[in-house]
Amino acid sequence: MAQKELLKVTNLKQYFPIKGGFLGRTVNHVKAVDDVTFEIFEGETLSVVGESGCGKSTTGRAILRLDEPTAGEIEFDGGDLLALSKSDMRKKRKDLQVIFQDPYASLNPRQTVAQILTEAMAIQNVIPKKERRKRAIELLETVGLNAGQIDRYPHEFSGGQRQRVGIARALSVNPKLIICDEAVSALDVSVQAQVLNLLKNLQREFKLTFLFIAHDLGVVRHISDRIIVMYLGKIVEIADKKSLFDNPQHPYTKSLLSAIPTPDPEAKKERIILKGDVPSPIDPPTGCRFHTRCPFATDLCKTEVPDLRNLDHMKEGHRAACHHIEKIVTGDMQPT
Repeated sequence: MAQKELLKVTNLKQYFPIKGGFLGRTVNHVKAVDDVTFEIFEGETLSVVGESGCGKSTTGRAILRLDEPTAGEIEFDGGDLLALSKSDMRKKRKDLQVIFQDPYASLNPRQTVAQILTEAMAIQNVIPKKERRKRAIELLETVGLNAGQIDRYPHEFSGGQRQRVGIARALSVNPKLIICDEAVSALDVSVQAQVLNLLKNLQREFKLTFLFIAHDLGVVRHISDRIIVMYLGKIVEIADKKSLFDNPQHPYTKSLLSAIPTPDPEAKKERIILKGDVPSPIDPPTGCRFHTRCPFATDLCKTEVPDLRNLDHMKEGHRAACHHIEKIVTGDMQPT
């Protein structure tokens, strides 16, 4: 049985204007996300990875319309998100929630946990007023905290506990899609594992769908069903978890995977070191964005943007944006 498509993003662009001059006119743009297309199916975890500044978090914010997209289409649960008015979008956010990176900054320090959780229920009017506190206690226990902590303030919790409160807040309005924006990157490694396992359990229990934004490939490997790799505002590869880790196609993906540390100190692993720095999104390279750092780049890469495509030797659904994948795979092209 085919999976139901919950979210479809088509040709999404997010440009931020740069103002300059005496009159403050727009002199250029930061091209944070540039022509991104993907879909998320009900019940899956789709992860987005890449270096800092590649457009991961901006993509998530654009879907939520925390930043209004410059161009493109966003369809959610059969409807057009970009066609909604601000008031209608506010109502739709009941189905679209977010867990932020910083558990210290994402909770109001002047509110108790009870107020934080019941406020969301009140705004979306999902639960009668008399039942909200009881529901808040149930949510706390669901995320691994106890009822006695319901009247505490955020500063009385550890970082991992605060993130659990953030997860409970996201669950409080019964969402369909939760965007996890670096949701575990600020936590200790041992706490990260606990929170990741909690998210997987909650996904099964509440039939949730996750867009998981991260830079840690070890974390992504643990929680993902499919993975998107982004570079400088573009998708360079998308595949299911096993295909991506076992058979990466794009040179950038290969370099990222080669950087994952191995627990065995005697294990030999080839490290792919990229030359140069990430170009500025204000003036990105023409053609393939990665060509300035790619060991296989040719004149074609400098002038033409590669399509995100599936090839015969790649598993169905595994797509990569590179002009020379076939030659690289067969060994007909060697790095320069």
